[in-house]
Amino acid sequence: MSAEADWVSRFADEVIAEAERRASGKPIVCASGLSPSGPVHLGNLREVMTPHLVADEIRRRGHEVVHIISWDDYDRFRKVPAGVDSSWSEHIGKPLTSVPAPPGSEHPNWAEHFKAPMKAALAELGIEFHGISQTAMYTSGAYREQILLAMRERGRIDAILDRYRTKAKPAAAKKPQQKLDEADAAAAEAAAEGSGAASEDDGMAAAGYFPYKPYCSVCERDMTTVTAYDDDTTELSYTCVCGHSETVRLSEHNRGKLVWKVDWPMRWAYEDVVFEPSGVDHSSPGSSFVVGGQIIKEVFGADQPIGPMYAFVGISGMAKMSSSKGAVPTPADALEIMEAPLLRWLYARRKPNQSFKVAFDQEIQRLYDEWDALERKIDDGTALPADVAAYTRAIGTASGPLPVTPRPLPYRTLASIVDITTGDSEQTLRILRDLDAEHPITSLDETRPRLDRAERWITTQVPAEQRTRVREEPDTALLASLGEDGRESLRLLLEGLDEHWSLDGLTSLVYGVPKVRAGLAPDAKPTPELKVAQREFFALLYTLLVGRDTGPRLPTLLLAVGADRVRKLLGA
Repeated sequence: MSAEADWVSRFADEVIAEAERRASGKPIVCASGLSPSGPVHLGNLREVMTPHLVADEIRRRGHEVVHIISWDDYDRFRKVPAGVDSSWSEHIGKPLTSVPAPPGSEHPNWAEHFKAPMKAALAELGIEFHGISQTAMYTSGAYREQILLAMRERGRIDAILDRYRTKAKPAAAKKPQQKLDEADAAAAEAAAEGSGAASEDDGMAAAGYFPYKPYCSVCERDMTTVTAYDDDTTELSYTCVCGHSETVRLSEHNRGKLVWKVDWPMRWAYEDVVFEPSGVDHSSPGSSFVVGGQIIKEVFGADQPIGPMYAFVGISGMAKMSSSKGAVPTPADALEIMEAPLLRWLYARRKPNQSFKVAFDQEIQRLYDEWDALERKIDDGTALPADVAAYTRAIGTASGPLPVTPRPLPYRTLASIVDITTGDSEQTLRILRDLDAEHPITSLDETRPRLDRAERWITTQVPAEQRTRVREEPDTALLASLGEDGRESLRLLLEGLDEHWSLDGLTSLVYGVPKVRAGLAPDAKPTPELKVAQREFFALLYTLLVGRDTGPRLPTLLLAVGADRVRKLLGA
């Protein structure tokens, strides 16, 4: 694979060099962090996809590498989302793993309910990772030494945090912010919330600064205040808003966690993380990433990971899906309407600091056209090196290729066909067989999974009023009102149907009829006048076939309607 102009290769070079500098010969650790406080959305996927692509490139080069995903499932439950019974508010403040799953869920708790679809999506995307539950780590006492160290060094941590507490907030950008549509606004809000831990306090209390926050042993919530701590005995006293107060020995206590700005650098040190990206919300002074860089060095004696800030991932026109009404779309939602390599490609072809949109509207057809065109360029050797690299990373990993569609027909063609046939298998196969008479498709499996994705897109994302409905009976009034030019154009089309009954043939026919009527050869180059005549002819055909002046591409529509029905509707 050429590494020219490829951001993944450049980061892999940096990470390998940094890992060699730190500890030569050890497995290289790349990391992501996800909070299962709600649906893990397509913006969060960048948190995973960026280190995945870099780790995969390192693996391709023969180095031992592990990609860890830290599940922040020991974060507090912060709010009851829309659509969930308000009684769940009694669980606010508990760890996500101690909150019951939403009503009707098969999962044991809130965190597992939202982890499950993300894990399934990551498997479909070919992303190998080592998952770490923060609930398991904290409650097993795995971080005991790190917690005791942080408490001993609380004065130093407090001083580091204090460097940023008094700083004025950075001035708002002068450039006016572009108005976001509803889907993007929801995505931006979800992205801004970040980790469930990101908005926690930093450990300040009336009795002093304490970087550890216990969960109450009675109500399980983190509505606690540390009132005293003894370094020698490790005895920690706390009170809770529920009225409970107690003293525990921190050398034995496993029901609490470090505050977020200390927790993150502690984990970097514990896991020896070399590469981890972070969202743009971490780029400001006093952010978790900036402060963490000071704490990991001064308190835990280790180096901060290298890694880019990644930009916002927007959404292009997602219809409200019944399964996630009002929610920001997830990788699972995207994988219902597009194949895994295409979704991987969207993240691989853009540098992390470049924003982009995942398309749920008509734009998905253009994206698929672009993807198929890239494939043709790669086949004939005309693709740019960076495009070849992004494509190669999209279609597989170091472990092997991802599943592909054996006969990848244009997505827009498949979408039109399933739209017109309303998913009828026999009708769909009949039309697909007619697309290419020389190499007919004999089974729908040849066009899967792309066919299934296109069908799902039509049924979930295209509004009912935009769906194609073929007329049952001819529009006799319109046919009777046609002048000689209209009648002659229809006659020429009908005469040529049998001879041109394939996708390419019908394309030549429908574009050729206005040329013949203008006294030109069927392969003549179009003039501005001819284009006007073609548009008028196409509008007439659409009106007679589907009752409006636009629709799917006419050659596909004619194949889908079938020759006999076309003749009937066009007045033969």
